[in-house]
Amino acid sequence: MLPEGPLRADLRIEQGIIEEISQELAGDSDLDASGLHIFPATIDVHLHFNEPGRADWEGAATGSRALAAGGGAVFFDMPLNSTPCTVNAREFERKRAALSASSIADFGIWGGLVPDNLGEMAELAECGVVGFKAFMSDSGLPEFPRADDLTLWEGMAEAVRLHLPVAVHAESEELTKRLAAQLAGTGGSAIQKFLASRPVLAELEAIERATLFAKETGARLHIVHISSGRGVVAAADARARGVDVSIETCPHYLFFTEDDVERLGALAKCAPPLRNAADQNQLWDEVMKGTVDMVASDHSPAPSHMKSADFSLAWGGIAGVQSTLAVLLERGFFGRGLALGGIAELVATHPAKRFQIPKRGAIRVGNFADLTFVDLKEQFTLRTENLANRHPISPYVGELFRGVVRRTIRRGETIFLDGKFPSETRGQLVRPDR
Repeated sequence: MLPEGPLRADLRIEQGIIEEISQELAGDSDLDASGLHIFPATIDVHLHFNEPGRADWEGAATGSRALAAGGGAVFFDMPLNSTPCTVNAREFERKRAALSASSIADFGIWGGLVPDNLGEMAELAECGVVGFKAFMSDSGLPEFPRADDLTLWEGMAEAVRLHLPVAVHAESEELTKRLAAQLAGTGGSAIQKFLASRPVLAELEAIERATLFAKETGARLHIVHISSGRGVVAAADARARGVDVSIETCPHYLFFTEDDVERLGALAKCAPPLRNAADQNQLWDEVMKGTVDMVASDHSPAPSHMKSADFSLAWGGIAGVQSTLAVLLERGFFGRGLALGGIAELVATHPAKRFQIPKRGAIRVGNFADLTFVDLKEQFTLRTENLANRHPISPYVGELFRGVVRRTIRRGETIFLDGKFPSETRGQLVRPDR
């Protein structure tokens, strides 16, 4: 799948680089991809592998294998839920060392934007962070406090000086906190109260505020995990007004609705929450129109007991790093006619371009050979034994998908092959070309 569209061709790879693409390459083939579609490997710009400090929740050893099994070769790890969080150069180095020791995929690292670390942002930039992540609502972790308006505004201004983007979790703290308190003493299930406490309005208000700050400061803004079509439209409207904003959604918002939360319970608990069918349909409409820039997993795993507890106490995060490409193929390509080239853009090309990661994101001469071989003629039902992440739980278990990842290649080396992980080498830090 080339940037110009599909092409039946051979690739010549030398020392991890694509050296030639031709329909008439001579010589013996080391890898036979007959009957398969080759995509640029996924770049998952938003996930939580929790290293160092919470590797018992996931860890990059298992998480990167799950990524590779789903067609990924590069990931960006968020500054939480590692302990301590990645909010200064010292903690960046601890995370880099941990990921280098255990990940089979290459990786980028987000720095945190929290109150009182404005003076640490420059050294994080020098370390090589891909950008700075802020929460506009409670993160759920006391060690990673939300960015109040002044912190966010000043942080955006500093990020402009450092030529790096700011990513925001866009939900209104005022609305979500007050609604949760208001609903606490009322009737209804914990699931109903949770969904009602985080309405689409909370997402819209935060997007409007974040894009206003980005407009005023000139910041490159990235809005993570937009859960609704209306949220995408709000961000796109700001872009039309000149705001430099990129739009990310997640596979679970494209696959499940709030009705599935009632069925699956805590397995489907996340923030922002899953939306109703009408919001999901509008979200798909925006994906099909090309308004959405990228799809990332927001893989936020936890031990099984934290997802089987009472819903109100359960961890709010979905384990889905292995299923992003599968969802886009099943519900996008097969379900709605989303072009295969459009899928490649959502998971690889746009992420590499937006975050200025050189030689990645497209099958092009001179780029790294980050490739995924997919058999579109085959289908599978996801089983717990297929999951490579540390805790074999996922809301996607039991779902049928068309399109099977056969092989994933990172810089010319196979890191996943038909259920096995043959590589003995480790991934490397990727830095933005700022």
